[in-house]
Amino acid sequence: MRHPVVSREEWLAARLELLNAEKELTRRSDSLAHWRQELPWVRVDKEYAFETEDGTASLADLFQGRSQLLVYHFMFGPDYKAGCPSCSMIADGFNGFVVHLANHDVTLSAVSRAPLATLQAYKRRMGWTFPWASSLDGDFNFDFNVSFTEEQQLQGPVEYNYHRGGFVMDAKPVPEPVAQFAAMCGTDPDTFTRDRPGLSAFVLEDGVVYHTYSTYARGLDGLWGMYQWLDRAPRGRNETGVWWRRHDEYEALVQIGGLCCQEAEAHA
Repeated sequence: MRHPVVSREEWLAARLELLNAEKELTRRSDSLAHWRQELPWVRVDKEYAFETEDGTASLADLFQGRSQLLVYHFMFGPDYKAGCPSCSMIADGFNGFVVHLANHDVTLSAVSRAPLATLQAYKRRMGWTFPWASSLDGDFNFDFNVSFTEEQQLQGPVEYNYHRGGFVMDAKPVPEPVAQFAAMCGTDPDTFTRDRPGLSAFVLEDGVVYHTYSTYARGLDGLWGMYQWLDRAPRGRNETGVWWRRHDEYEALVQIGGLCCQEAEAHA
């Protein structure tokens, strides 16, 4: 279907109508952010141990001397051969703003259950420099509802995103995107879905760590920097299936003036 083509005056009238809706959404988003920050805190008394490039660390150590910590629960289970492609796309934006967060008293760290050496090798492949800790031998991922045991999985839909079942990863038969991502991670769908994505926030006050917020599934949409750009492109997300790859897996990409474009055979 052809898109309507109108005069500049007609376009401006339509744009101003949309602008009102955008402003309403911005104000609502500001209100939700304030509500999020007013949530009560939960004291974290359990001792967690992580493996980092600086050695074994506690949850408090992950703050790196700051008072706030944002943990991205990156899907990278112990039996994965590579990190989740979706998490990898989200994490592609971390390098750029981690320094800004650090200078605003916030530390950003990814946490996954894969062994530290595996995470470090993947980090080098992707060219990332943000902190990434392994929670392989601990309960951290399980306690924050982003990892599940094989027994939990066999008992039926797990509790994820604050309710049981209803998430695409729990569907049977396995949806094609889930099977595709599992294969891209070098594992099977059941193993792949025992780890899930999420974000958890913590604050350190008077030597005590408190859990302040967690979000999962589409609650992570705002972290997908690429989608924020696509939502403003003429054809939007324009998706018919899983099209994205890890950034080093796109075929025939040519770097031209800082822009990636697909090389056409006609120009070869």
